Amino acid sequence: MNKEKLHIEVNSEIGVLEGVILHTPGSEVENMTPNTVQKALYSDILNLSVAGNEYSQFRGVLEKVTRTFQVRDLLEEILRNDKVKTGLVQRIVDHERIESIRELLFDMSPEALAIALIEGVELNRDNLSKYLSKERFELEPLHNFFFTRDASISIGDQVFISKMASRIRDRESIIMEAIFDYHPTFVTQTVNPLTSRHLCKDFSLEGGDFLVAREDIILVGTGSRTTPKGIDFLVDQYKKDQKTRHIIVQELPYEPESFIHLDMVFTFLDRDLCMIYEPLIMHSRRFLTIHITIENGKVKIVEELNIPAALRNLGMDIKTINCGGSREIVTQEREQWHSGANFFAIAPGKVMGYGRNINTLEEMNRHGFDILRAKDVVNGKADVSAHEKCVIAIEGAELSRGGGGCRCMTMPVKRAAVEW
Repeated sequence: MNKEKLHIEVNSEIGVLEGVILHTPGSEVENMTPNTVQKALYSDILNLSVAGNEYSQFRGVLEKVTRTFQVRDLLEEILRNDKVKTGLVQRIVDHERIESIRELLFDMSPEALAIALIEGVELNRDNLSKYLSKERFELEPLHNFFFTRDASISIGDQVFISKMASRIRDRESIIMEAIFDYHPTFVTQTVNPLTSRHLCKDFSLEGGDFLVAREDIILVGTGSRTTPKGIDFLVDQYKKDQKTRHIIVQELPYEPESFIHLDMVFTFLDRDLCMIYEPLIMHSRRFLTIHITIENGKVKIVEELNIPAALRNLGMDIKTINCGGSREIVTQEREQWHSGANFFAIAPGKVMGYGRNINTLEEMNRHGFDILRAKDVVNGKADVSAHEKCVIAIEGAELSRGGGGCRCMTMPVKRAAVEW
């Protein structure tokens, strides 16, 4: 176990990346059938061998440029503490109503238990109801966990624990909360919305909807995964603070599913540059952009023209690049569907995205971004530090079918301060 402490600190989307949590997809991705795809929140079945090769490029780049952590390793390490193991197993057993396998889980080694909590436990058909059950698993696999962005959110020196919109993903949040509370590497305070006065049936918040624009500015999408009640919870947290805070809220469509989170239509690329899905961000009158200011415990709410305009009003001179390029809307729609607006910054002006979105990459190239192949970065044939601005292209034809991009697959825990 690495003994070096890491103090959580994320005050931007683009500061030099100094620590990130990943989860390499395993059998939990492959243990899906056409009948369980919808329940697993997927639109298609992934080929693990192909997706795994693509993910190894993604992971390889990050291991080359920053300190990386794997969910499974972190989970196994905290499970070596018997008290933590007992508490975490009991919480999961109670939440998922799987009392029948409680002792089985308790008796597992930390390594086996970490695998089971992620990849699932198959149903032991030792009674009639189980024998006749159409289910395959007693403890369902966490099919979505390689999208580590969603279950927890680093903002400043705190980690907000997500309240997932779908119960099938709740265990991801439970595991991430345990990691941040009990792993000796991380120094932070977790904030769990389960104690919020706003908690109700219509309360949810997920990490893909939260972007840290600047130390005092948070962008939040509200739609199918993060509800207004969830944002009210964030406002309550900031009302306790003496600093002035700004929350820019963007309404999102509930359909199609590619608009699942704000980071599917808007991500930061540099201090003064962002990637947008233009039809929604710049031209939609149906979906509001709302500016919430919290100052000295008082809340002020006004409408804005759009996110870039709101940021410019707060002193961020933001310019935009269009996902899919500036040509036909059909091209924009196609590339947004495959996470063409979902970029992840490893430093100002240095980002990662899917190589399949060629029109988006060509548009970035016209704006001064050099295009680097991820495999060349991993193999040492391309040096990220030699480029002022670059996009590292992951071969993501299979991964993108899971419904998320490079930002979705990362949970940053530390970024260097940005000189604005």
